[in-house]
Amino acid sequence: MQSHLESDLKELRETFRSGKTKESSWRISQLQGLLHILEDRENDISMALKQDLGKHHVEAYRDEIGTVVKSINYALENLKQWMAAKSAKLPLAAFPSRGELVPEPLGVVLVISSWNFPIGLSLEPMIGALAAGNVVILKPSELAPACSSILAETIRDYLDYTAVKVIEGGSDIGERLLQHQFDKIFFTGSVRVGRAVMSAAAQHLTPVTLELGGKCPAVVDSFSSSWDAKIATKRIAWGKFGACAGQACIGVDYILIEKKNVSNLVELLKRYIKQFFGDDPNGSHSMSKIINKKQFSRLKSLLNEPMVKSSIVYGGLLDEEGLFIGPTILVDPPLDAAIMTEEIFGPLLPIITLKRIEESIDFIRERPKPLALYAFTKDQNLHKRLVSETSSGSIMFNDVILQYAVDTLPFGGVGGSGFGRYHGKYSFDNFSHEKVVVTRSFFIDIWFRYPPWDDKKLQLLKSGFRYDYLSVVLIALGLKSKG
Repeated sequence: MQSHLESDLKELRETFRSGKTKESSWRISQLQGLLHILEDRENDISMALKQDLGKHHVEAYRDEIGTVVKSINYALENLKQWMAAKSAKLPLAAFPSRGELVPEPLGVVLVISSWNFPIGLSLEPMIGALAAGNVVILKPSELAPACSSILAETIRDYLDYTAVKVIEGGSDIGERLLQHQFDKIFFTGSVRVGRAVMSAAAQHLTPVTLELGGKCPAVVDSFSSSWDAKIATKRIAWGKFGACAGQACIGVDYILIEKKNVSNLVELLKRYIKQFFGDDPNGSHSMSKIINKKQFSRLKSLLNEPMVKSSIVYGGLLDEEGLFIGPTILVDPPLDAAIMTEEIFGPLLPIITLKRIEESIDFIRERPKPLALYAFTKDQNLHKRLVSETSSGSIMFNDVILQYAVDTLPFGGVGGSGFGRYHGKYSFDNFSHEKVVVTRSFFIDIWFRYPPWDDKKLQLLKSGFRYDYLSVVLIALGLKSKG
């Protein structure tokens, strides 16, 4: 494996040094190759997602295939504009000069993706890396083996395999990869593994983008309209249970609501769970399964903690053989229980009751910064306070998750939920270095910038920092007064 990896890296570096990846035609061809993978092999990809995660083909298209197709088309439409140099305004002190910012690819990029959206979280960062002209190694998650296999097969067949390679394997392969020097590492996954990635990258001073997670709260205010309450609850139920069975880093982790409103919320949640998944969610085929026994056991242990089980007001179905957990609602579990201190990453929804909804601000601030914050309110004062007094990777009002799919907005975390941004132009920028290019003329040369020094030159320099060097030249020539 070690010699094979060495030869792959050598080939990637030679390809990058050849300069062909800097050509717009090459970048376009690779993006089109990704598009053809999704179009030609849509059924195979859907089957792989079904095998690994139990995703219905409609959910697979909505959350992974369709969103990536949209992102590729957006990159193709805008690539030449992104690649173009940007003029920079220079001060008169630099006259006569011109400045530009020229985006250039970083080089050899390592993308390590996650298992919960194994196609989307592999290809989304690759769109930016290839659009920016890099060569790429993709390490898919071994926990989604069918998706890993189809990515390895199709990328080899559809893309330039001297420039884009898939390395399959477990954590030992990931550790070996991280021993090598890359020009950029993009990691999506847990905080624990993110720390290991950062530590390894530090040995080579490699820049890193970490897309992690955290506990994403949903603040639910009082509604005067039953219609607003129904729509808010419907969107929350979808955002918690309808996106990979809650195994989503930006899914709703828990709800904050005033105690007087909790009964109505629970009843509405029950209604929409039944509407989405029927009386038997396990037989509906519209809800994903838990990825493996390890994750199933972890989620089961969250429910089995003392005082947590007694807070369950709905659900609690556990099918270990089928790796299925039914939508489960809990009201006021202990705040020091693991279900309220760890990212849940499953279809368990705690509801925390408050006396006043404004208390949600302090509740959120006292905990690690979430990747996403959701709030359902028409109160403009609460809206303003949540924006100004809380910190999160993103904040969305009156809906959930949709911010992830907007190409014109960056996606990323803050603090413990990660750092670095991507999607659309932000993906291109993530994998580019914006090189500063300044070109001066020989026509004018300011004499007082050079030694030997004297007080006159000092006064002229001081005037230069106060005004600009062109004015100082005029002052020195007696063509302009110091006043």
